[in-house]
Amino acid sequence: MPNYRKSKRKPFLLDAPVGLIAGATYPVRGLLIFFRHPKLITYLIFPLLINIIVGIGLYVGLLLPGLDLIGGIFDDFDRRFDALIASLPAWLNFLNVLDDILGYVVQIILIGLLLLVIGFLLVQFGIILGSPFYGQLSEQLEKLKTGKLPEPPQGILAMVTDIWRAILFELKKLAILAVIGLPLLLFNFIPGGSLIATIGGIALAAIIVCLDFLDGPLERRRLRFRDKLKVIRNSLPASASFGLVCQALITIPLLNFLAIPVCVAGGTLFFCDRVLPNLADLSPNNS
Repeated sequence: MPNYRKSKRKPFLLDAPVGLIAGATYPVRGLLIFFRHPKLITYLIFPLLINIIVGIGLYVGLLLPGLDLIGGIFDDFDRRFDALIASLPAWLNFLNVLDDILGYVVQIILIGLLLLVIGFLLVQFGIILGSPFYGQLSEQLEKLKTGKLPEPPQGILAMVTDIWRAILFELKKLAILAVIGLPLLLFNFIPGGSLIATIGGIALAAIIVCLDFLDGPLERRRLRFRDKLKVIRNSLPASASFGLVCQALITIPLLNFLAIPVCVAGGTLFFCDRVLPNLADLSPNNS
């Protein structure tokens, strides 16, 4: 289990403003590193192709039907509401305007959530399918930043162990989504609970995104899943702003194809700058 050099960490209240801003800049730093080291662009070609193929499938399979569903729901709601307004006194006709405004706001929110879900799924599939290329990219970046890499285990047993760890990593992320995400959904059935569900869902997605984009250097050190979560917690608030910015980038259609490798690069830079100096013991651990 890795030990953290707490003496090197600034007090939370002092580090919070700087960390909050610094964490948000790492996706930009991840993009700039490709301009400073053009040879790294070779690690983008296949992941971009994978992201485009997966993205087209997700947008065709989820976005178009989702937009149709949202449009159908609100068309039906408008018809019912118009019928209700027609039965009310004329002086209440102003409710039609309020209905239109509220309808547009809710549709924008629902479309934003739909794009967020699609972007989240794109990251999950893109990271898994492009993991060999992202792994190499992360290794090269860490070598550029620190001049060395952890010694990887060799042999068939190590390969099998790596595959098993990767499977466990995905299963444990699903477990977090189920244990925390499903109860959050129940808040939608409580008056005023939708806001809690939305904020909680965004925070949960940001944690998963952080795990994905920081996993390269963390996995090279064979950290346990709980220790990866501890790294995110101990890196607050920088890890929070990093995760939220990455989450926003992967939500934007087309841009998210490039955002995934850029955020992988940003996550490695984040680790080298803000995590590695606070890790004392990086001995391998089992998940």
